[in-house]
Amino acid sequence: MTIFDDVRAREFAWMASGPGVYLNAASVGPMPQRAVQVANEWSALRAQPHTIPFEMMLDAASTARRQFAQLVGADADEIALMPNTTYGLNLAARALPLRPGVILSFDGEFPSCVYPFQALGSRGVELELVPRVNGLPDEDTLVEAIERRNDVVAVVVSWVQFASGYVADLERIGRACRAKGVFFIVDGIQGCGVRPIDLHALPIDMFSSGAQKWQLGPWGTGFVYVRRELITSLEPHDVGWACMKSTTDYTRLTDYEFAFFDDARRFEVVTLSYHDFAVANASTALLLELGVASVGAHLDALGDRIVEWAQSRPDVRLVTPARASHRAGVVSFAPTALDEMAARLKRAHVTFTVREGAIRLSPHCYNTMDEIERVLALLER
Repeated sequence: MTIFDDVRAREFAWMASGPGVYLNAASVGPMPQRAVQVANEWSALRAQPHTIPFEMMLDAASTARRQFAQLVGADADEIALMPNTTYGLNLAARALPLRPGVILSFDGEFPSCVYPFQALGSRGVELELVPRVNGLPDEDTLVEAIERRNDVVAVVVSWVQFASGYVADLERIGRACRAKGVFFIVDGIQGCGVRPIDLHALPIDMFSSGAQKWQLGPWGTGFVYVRRELITSLEPHDVGWACMKSTTDYTRLTDYEFAFFDDARRFEVVTLSYHDFAVANASTALLLELGVASVGAHLDALGDRIVEWAQSRPDVRLVTPARASHRAGVVSFAPTALDEMAARLKRAHVTFTVREGAIRLSPHCYNTMDEIERVLALLER
C-alpha cells in the first residue's frame, strides 16, 4: 500500500463506497476527514462561543499564515490571510504604486486576472492581453514585450492556467520583469498544494491563492504573499480596524492610533473566519505531511496516462501540454464528440468539468491509476 492508498482509506473513505470517480479538484477540492472533524469541533464551539478561548482564534490565524508560507517557500510575516484569490489580486491592483501605462497578461486567463486590472482605466492603466498560440500562452511574445517596451508597469499571469493546465515559467517572466522594474503578480490557485514552489527564489512581487481547490480546504480561505521589501511601502486600499497595531490590545481600541502592522497583516482588513482557517489548517497539514513534491509526482503519473490516451486518439485534441514539466494537475482534451463523451462520463457519475470547449480532468492525491483506467475505458466506448 502506498502513502496515497493509505490517505485515500483514512481521509477520503467515501470514494471507495460510491459508484463514481471524483476528478474535479480544479473546481472544488474535497475536504479530508481530519478537516471535517475540525469543522465539526469548531461548529460545536461556535454554538457556545464563550467556550472558545481567544488564544485559540489567534492561533488558527497564525497557524494558517505559517503553513501557507511553508507551502510556498515564504515567511509567515509575508502572508496576509484572504477570503479568496480574487481578493488578493484586487489588493495587488489597488495597492501597488502603478504609474500610468500597460499591464500585460495572457489571453485565456481566468477572469480574476483580468477584471481587477481592467478596472484601473481611470488611473491611466490599461490591460493588454497577449494572444495565444495554438491555444496556449505565448511566453516568448510576453517576455519580448516586457524587454522591448517602456510602457509596461506590471504583468499578471496564472501559475497554472485553469482551462489548459499550462504551467507558466515564473522564473523567466519574473526575471524579465525585475530587470525592467515591472511588478510581477501571480494567481497561484491552480498549482498551490500540488506543485512545489519557492517564492523566495523567484522574482515575484505578489502571489495570491485560495485553499478551496487543490489545498482541499473550505471556501472563504486563502492568502496573498507580498514580497518583504514591498510590505511597508504599500498603502492598503481598504482600511479597517484589524490591520492596525493597536488592535493587539482590545482594552484600548478607541485610542484610534493610525499605524498599520509592519508585516503583511496590514492587508487583513476585517475579522477573519477563524473557524474556516482552522479547517483549512487541517487540510494544509495533510499536504505538508505528504510532501508537495510527492503529490506532484503522483499527479504526473496519473496525468501521463490521460495524455497518452488522448494522443492515441485521432478524434481527440490534447489541450494541456504533453510534457509533465509544463502541467500540474489539470489535464484537458477536446474530443470531436464532446457532448457525447461528457454525457457518458456524467452517466457513470464521474465528476469533471467542461472548460473552454474541452473536458477537464483534475485528479488529486486520493485518486488511483485504476480510477483513471476506468474513466478512459468509459471514453473508449
